[in-house]
Amino acid sequence: MQPEFAPPDQDSLPLWLVRPGEDGPLWPGDLPDGAIAWAGDNGFAARAGQVCPLPGPDGRLAGALYGLGKPPAKGRAPRIRHALARAAETLPEGNWRLQGDTRGLDLTLGALGWLLAEYRFDRYKQAEAARARLVCPQGVDADHVLALAWGEYLARDLINTPASDMGPDDLEAAARALAARHGAEIAVVTGDDLLAQGFPMIHAVGRAAAQAPRLIDLRFAGKGPRVTLVGKGVCFDTGGLDIKPPSSMALMKKDMGGAASVLGLAEMLCRLGRTRDMSLRVILPVVENAISANAFRPGDILRSRKGLTVEVNNTDAEGRLILADALAWADEESPDLLVSMATLTGAARVALGPDLPPFYCDDDDLAATIQRVGLTSADPVWRLPLWDPYEQMIEPATADLDNAPGGGFAGSVTAALFLRRFVGQAGHYVHFDIYGWQPSAAPGRPKGGTGQAMRAVLNTLPEVLK
Repeated sequence: MQPEFAPPDQDSLPLWLVRPGEDGPLWPGDLPDGAIAWAGDNGFAARAGQVCPLPGPDGRLAGALYGLGKPPAKGRAPRIRHALARAAETLPEGNWRLQGDTRGLDLTLGALGWLLAEYRFDRYKQAEAARARLVCPQGVDADHVLALAWGEYLARDLINTPASDMGPDDLEAAARALAARHGAEIAVVTGDDLLAQGFPMIHAVGRAAAQAPRLIDLRFAGKGPRVTLVGKGVCFDTGGLDIKPPSSMALMKKDMGGAASVLGLAEMLCRLGRTRDMSLRVILPVVENAISANAFRPGDILRSRKGLTVEVNNTDAEGRLILADALAWADEESPDLLVSMATLTGAARVALGPDLPPFYCDDDDLAATIQRVGLTSADPVWRLPLWDPYEQMIEPATADLDNAPGGGFAGSVTAALFLRRFVGQAGHYVHFDIYGWQPSAAPGRPKGGTGQAMRAVLNTLPEVLK
């Protein structure tokens, strides 16, 4: 499916936006007669997401009231991330236009939230289409909002697709389709060629699967600062020989959420025309962590592309292994900005929950920008420290690095420290430990796959690459 606004030349109903005041709702001045009394009788108090349909003199629907709730305190996130999303989910069928006082509301984010609420994953089961459609608000760049929605829809579709239809072959096909849409060059290193071309850890992790491991490299036509995005593409994670219990394996189709988010971000950048002003590269190490006679084993010591040796103390900590080879390759070009996204650790979820991904960055100014921009982009992220005293936790006695230090402490931090060992020449490096999944439905965020950190990075780029 594709995101779309209602045509502006078709009939539409007014949706009055209402905020609560100290003594009740702050009513717009252009409400029809009897609307305030009707709203009061129906308990409308302008709470965030509250909807009150309004009848006309003939008894037919004449419009609706929509509560915006009290604005959050400065610097704090709103309780409902997408202010208009619940309207899209609850209003009666028809085209709707915003009415009333919209001051203090980010209309671009409001329109985006509406479009994100319209998303349906209908590949395997027919889904009821969104009933309420929005006329793009005056002053909002419709193409800009649609570009953001296209990128999010792509990420959601990729994550929601089960591994039976989203294995390494299929993820490569999705990358090739994106390259074809936007005129990018694409090169893929597959199977034993990974060994010949210097990607031994990607090969080791993926060699036991029916579909060969691979490294996908997309380059977009553009000139300017060099930006490289690396996304973890584990299409399914059994845990390898350190096999996961069934309950932990149930969502492992989403373990390619980093790759999905990176592709979604690239889709946004292309549709917005941003790739003309930068040299954009996207790298996806893609595998299935499967079990077979030739699976890599606990206790194996792998030599990475960078030459560092890694002791495998848990085959279920495979994401950092494939990312390490990909990051080392990306770093060889000395990009101005290198970003990695990965569904990497359960420890990140324990620390911050499912919808607030941690990120890691050594540059305080850049980190502050990312965190601020993420909040204002309705794509929140939270900085955690690259804590140097924990470096010893990833240094075993028999190899340069340990892929799964024991003890259970600081799992997300030590994973980020591990990845940092493979980056040394990039101007800036930022790592996002995302979840890529919405466990229960929220306005604009249906249960299922979700892109994370995409808009945070998108809207940080202009500030970083000045």
